[in-house]
Amino acid sequence: MTVAELPTKFAQQVLSAQSIFRSVMDAMARPGTRHCVSCVAGAPAPLMQATAAIALTLFDHDTPIWLDPAMEASSDVAKWLKFHTSAPLVSDPSIAHFALVSDIAAALPLDRFALGSGEYPDRSTTLIVQVSHLGRGPMFELRGPGIDGATTLQAPLGADLVAALAVNHTLFPRGVDLVLAADDAIVALPRTTRVVAKES
Repeated sequence: MTVAELPTKFAQQVLSAQSIFRSVMDAMARPGTRHCVSCVAGAPAPLMQATAAIALTLFDHDTPIWLDPAMEASSDVAKWLKFHTSAPLVSDPSIAHFALVSDIAAALPLDRFALGSGEYPDRSTTLIVQVSHLGRGPMFELRGPGIDGATTLQAPLGADLVAALAVNHTLFPRGVDLVLAADDAIVALPRTTRVVAKES
């Protein structure tokens, strides 16, 4: 059966999931580029639209999820994720495949998450980090694979996170990957990307 042969509602869901998956993969392949994802109705606060869309597309019963304290404090978030994705919630960030971070300023040190190994670098945590906005604020220079020379990113990244990303970059092929989410937009900062603050 093809997508075209599915009932309209299910066909739309399949196409939406495919579109979101492509957006996430494109964001990872081209760090620093902004991508919009489909909106998700009914996602409880503090989940942003982009975070909810990624969850519906990438999470399943085999992907342990860690929630930061603000996310964990909302029983609606846990219920929504469980109902829609069946993903198990874990209290230990070092075994999480994904982590949802609603407060970038209160994020755990990156080395608390799964960093993968030399043999299995893919066994690491991808952090979905919600930020208040993208495209304004402090400016950062990005370099690495998928970037032609250098590109810039404007986002509210604190100095502590930038320093942690510098250490994370040196661990390659180990290390975590980040996806910044703001409303319905995402920007990826994989472990291969070097992030340096630009002087104003």
